[in-house]
Amino acid sequence: MKKLQLAQTLNHNRFDDVWRFIYETLASWLPVGRLDDLHRLYDHTIALYQGEIPGYQACKTEYHNLRHTIDVTVATVRLIDGYNLEHSPLGEELIRETCEAALLHDVGYIQESSDTEGTGAKYTKTHVARGVAYLANYAKVLGLEPHERRGRLIWGTDLATAWTSIGFSSGLEEKSAALLATGDLLGQMADRAYLEKLLFLYYEFREAGFSDYQTEFDMLKKTLGFFDVIQNRLDTTLSSVYHLATTHFRTRLGLEANLYTESIEGQKAYLKTVIDDTVKNFRQKLKRLDLEKAPMPAFTLSPLTAK
Repeated sequence: MKKLQLAQTLNHNRFDDVWRFIYETLASWLPVGRLDDLHRLYDHTIALYQGEIPGYQACKTEYHNLRHTIDVTVATVRLIDGYNLEHSPLGEELIRETCEAALLHDVGYIQESSDTEGTGAKYTKTHVARGVAYLANYAKVLGLEPHERRGRLIWGTDLATAWTSIGFSSGLEEKSAALLATGDLLGQMADRAYLEKLLFLYYEFREAGFSDYQTEFDMLKKTLGFFDVIQNRLDTTLSSVYHLATTHFRTRLGLEANLYTESIEGQKAYLKTVIDDTVKNFRQKLKRLDLEKAPMPAFTLSPLTAK
């Protein structure tokens, strides 16, 4: 019998289905009123990314986009569920705030209406601070008082920020930050089109002025090492909370598996075959998105894309 894959458990492009999943999962831990508050922010986040909030453009970054935010939020909800099933549940306020932080963690990539140059990728180095500032400015409008804890949770997703410098107010807050930061990593790296989307990320980094990656293929090669770096972060800084996904899948789907880590291992194995293949151009082996029709910058097909 063919094993169930992560992408088959929920269609992340169907926003109503995603909200139904969030509602049904968190209904075990939150009262209806708090779920309604979260639903309002969920709708606001979708509207913000789609350019429907006055003063802001639709998101222009193709890696850090609405789909990424949905992926991260779903992963975070699953980890919260797993934690609560294994331990004394996180408080209602902390559960809701962690989910709210997941929804808002990358809004710093979104440009204001007056910002017509390039894409939000130019804010890569400052996107976390910009996102926290957005949260502070709109907290009252969104009904998110106070905002400080959500800000600390969002800072926990920043790989460039020392974890010990964030100043979590309690052990439970730090655990919640680990759940969100882990959801951020699992959500993107377990995406079935992760390898294809790395090319989008390459152009975001290029616009941001990063010089770590010289070509698209260089991005793919160095991602093999990045898998190991991230695994170390998951196991040390983030206290291996990714294991909690297994508890969620066992309880909610009857599966004795961590579909996130299985997907990531599959990505890693396939990436190695792409890199080791000296015959085919790497783009011919990345088939889960039509890369020739994908909305990349005009310089995508410059000589830098050559293997």
